[in-house]
Amino acid sequence: MSSIGGPTLRLVTFNYKEKVNIGAWSDGRIVDLSNIAPDMITLITMGKKGLVLAEETAAKANTSFAAEEVLLMAPIPHPRRNVMCLGLNYAEHAQETSSAEGRSPNLPDAPIVFTKATTAVSGPYDAIPVDPLVSEKIDWEAELAFIVGHEGKNIAQDQAMDYVYGYAVLNDVSARDLQQRGKQFFKGKSLDGCCPMGPWILTADEMADPGSLRITCRVNGEIKQDSSTSLMIFDIPAIVSYISRGMTLLPGDIIATGTPAGVGFARTPPEFLKVGDVVECEIEGIGSIRNNVASTS
Repeated sequence: MSSIGGPTLRLVTFNYKEKVNIGAWSDGRIVDLSNIAPDMITLITMGKKGLVLAEETAAKANTSFAAEEVLLMAPIPHPRRNVMCLGLNYAEHAQETSSAEGRSPNLPDAPIVFTKATTAVSGPYDAIPVDPLVSEKIDWEAELAFIVGHEGKNIAQDQAMDYVYGYAVLNDVSARDLQQRGKQFFKGKSLDGCCPMGPWILTADEMADPGSLRITCRVNGEIKQDSSTSLMIFDIPAIVSYISRGMTLLPGDIIATGTPAGVGFARTPPEFLKVGDVVECEIEGIGSIRNNVASTS
């Protein structure tokens, strides 16, 4: 979004005095973009026209909000459909998972796709709610997420990046006991508040190479995951092409690309989040999200 030579802009959804708006974050201040579109999905659907208007508005704005005046929400707080996620998309994570489950390691020969309910989505600094009556094995998973920019179906890999609108940090918080007990991913991945993301959307034109970014997760300041998106088994073009086969992707779709090694359940002994913990997920060139773990009981 810096085509006119201004500072890098990041697209946010924010709450100011109980009113939710979209905005452009630049140098620690936020310019209101609600005159362009009422919400992020509408802005995304506007494509390049929307980005140009956002940049022009930010460049000409006489007023802006300081970061501490607003509450940043998930960039798309109410997705139109479930967040799509990849499982076992890093070889070392696939291997640690196999070892923890007592089976021979096998790398997937096709993307493993599951979804998280829309109600799991939460903000970059929101609390992760924990209810011991629901789950006692809440785990962290730092991930690179990308947002689809426009409708497409049966997309070829060499055209896939044209459909990527931007990028965000996402924590695919997982209830491992529910996941294992139910023999599938959806329930254990979809607890309310268990998909913090943000802190903004970095538009695709601001990202030189999403396939070569450091990705880390810290719990109470201790590094638990430290890897690179270059180690993904299936890269973004492969993911877009696979998911879009026979299935239409829509503007605003959120796709999480999988987590690297270092998750809690595969450690010896296993580690899980507890009330009072602070989880930070960071991706080079994009930013970081920080969520404390809070009891709901």
